Amino acid sequence: MHTGWDLEEATIASVQAAYRAREVSAREVVQGYLDRIAALDAAGPQLNAVITVSGTALEEADELDRRLEATGELAGPLHGVPVLVKDQAETAGLRTTFGNRNTADHVPAEDATAVARLKAAGAIILGKTSMPDFATSWFSTSSVTGVTKNPYDLSRDPGGSSSGTGAAIAANLALVGIGEDTGGSIRLPASFCNLVGVRVTPGLISRRGMSPLVTPQDTAGPMTRTVADAAALLDVLVGFDQADDYTTVARHHRGTSFSAGLDGADVAGKRLGVLRGVFPDGTDPDGAAVNTVLDRALERLGAAGAELVEVEIPDLAHYTAFTSLYFTRSRQDMNEFFAAHPEIGLGGVDEVRDTGTYDEHLDLFEGITDGPADPTTDPEYLQRVLSREDFARQVLAVFMEHELDAMVFPDVQLPAPTHEDVLGGRWTCLTYPTNTIIASQLHFPAASVPAGFTEGGLPVGLEIMCADLEEVPLLQIAAAVEGVLGARRAPQLEAERTESA
Repeated sequence: MHTGWDLEEATIASVQAAYRAREVSAREVVQGYLDRIAALDAAGPQLNAVITVSGTALEEADELDRRLEATGELAGPLHGVPVLVKDQAETAGLRTTFGNRNTADHVPAEDATAVARLKAAGAIILGKTSMPDFATSWFSTSSVTGVTKNPYDLSRDPGGSSSGTGAAIAANLALVGIGEDTGGSIRLPASFCNLVGVRVTPGLISRRGMSPLVTPQDTAGPMTRTVADAAALLDVLVGFDQADDYTTVARHHRGTSFSAGLDGADVAGKRLGVLRGVFPDGTDPDGAAVNTVLDRALERLGAAGAELVEVEIPDLAHYTAFTSLYFTRSRQDMNEFFAAHPEIGLGGVDEVRDTGTYDEHLDLFEGITDGPADPTTDPEYLQRVLSREDFARQVLAVFMEHELDAMVFPDVQLPAPTHEDVLGGRWTCLTYPTNTIIASQLHFPAASVPAGFTEGGLPVGLEIMCADLEEVPLLQIAAAVEGVLGARRAPQLEAERTESA
């Protein structure tokens, strides 16, 4: 049947318009994505992005189809939207591994709050996506899944720790995806995989049912092919949850429609602070390739009316190093989570380290488990926490001095590394030059938007950062940038050819 709707590069709006017009059913949409997962993830190029596929997705789709037929109305704002969720979030009845082989058979009894909200809005959880052990890497290496492939170059990594979500949504294996971001785990794979990735102010989205890394910095968030789809997910995900007292900050967005906030998005007159000091070293060929893409993107934004202002953050390198809490706090936060959930069957990350049951490339995990069991025993812990407040004030002063609407810079100073680079040790988590830690350690919201491709065909993302709780203007600017650059394009992937073909 010919319709005006197409599975590839579909959006929430296009799918739901097709539902309303009875051009396609939820079952057909779900089956279409399941077929792509079988053809491109399990076979063909074998992206290795989807670790577990839901066995009930088609039944859930049938129920939504019956409801639409009976009532003539969609069941909710995400009616019939197939979602892939990072395996860091618990899903009732659906395996949740946290990327580690010790928990490879864990099947939760309850959904994480974020997952429950997606379901209540009519979304269908299509499956779970690969991630490194306990989200402790910028790369995809995992003791459960090995490596995940970047759909734009199968020899390269898709980034981490939301590796599978990044690769899967880029390859059109689901309509939208959910990642998690502590130091850049949404935005880095979004940059490598030509996606929109949004990190919100921590606490706007409940973390209940998600394994932690640095609790004050952790947040779930959308990974999508368009800003509009990211906004639609945030309309559902953001809100107070009694089980996560960090979500009290959500009161600042009560009644907010992130989707409606995109109306009239325009870069004209927006003052964008270009943080040139974190652009790549132009003498490095890979860095120069990123600079070429970003310089071209900024030129186009300026031509569209954006006011580009060169800015710098005083003592930036000191602040990003000193305010990092991975080696001070993460061990406690991770162990407390597993102690509070004995049903998972893991005593804690100390047990994993002692038994060596984690991927051998995870230097961040090793650094975390070498840290103190109690962060307050670190004589610098208090000063690190207080310095984060100083850091935020310094950056806000730059915003005010230059009357900025946002700061912009590359998410990462290099394109996606090869698997050989990662597995061979050329790059480790602790040496890879990512800029995503800036917004994370400030507790500021930020979005990665596709900026273009290098001459070698690798995606480059532009990070847009606003002050805390400024998600509405952030998404407005992101949508406007997306409109000017138009840099999203699908990867060229082929399924295995059968003999009958």
